[in-house]
Amino acid sequence: MKEININSSFSVYESLTDLPIEIQSLMQQAIAIRKKAYAPYSKFRVGTAILLDNGHIVLGSNQENAAYPSGLCAERVAIFQTGAIYPDAKIIKMAITAASDTNKTTSPIPPCGACRQSISEYEYKQNTPIEIYFMGESGEVYKSASIENLLPLSFDKNFL
Repeated sequence: MKEININSSFSVYESLTDLPIEIQSLMQQAIAIRKKAYAPYSKFRVGTAILLDNGHIVLGSNQENAAYPSGLCAERVAIFQTGAIYPDAKIIKMAITAASDTNKTTSPIPPCGACRQSISEYEYKQNTPIEIYFMGESGEVYKSASIENLLPLSFDKNFL
């Protein structure tokens, strides 16, 4: 038997105002779309803004459904929309923000497992890393240089 260690590294910004201006703008768009999320059941709203290499920004918010598995997270709404509208564009950066209608979220909230896998698929497809910035309603913002920090040992087409 042998043991392996897997480490993740993140940059931490104290607040939204400490981010580079371009990322502040991207996060502000994620915040705006988060407020439009359809979250009548969980009362937990998530917004995502994706910056593409062609300069376009694609937005997504979580969309819930009374049949819970039928809803979709903000990250996947945005990333699948990107794939449908701009199939040849590369995703450069993602900004993700989450807030609860019932309590204040001040810790950075990363993408769920299903969203991590979906982001991983697009990062693998484009063969370039995707910078991911994520935060709660306020407080620190974490930056991951790649989905590999959030999903080490990812599953991709090489296993099929």
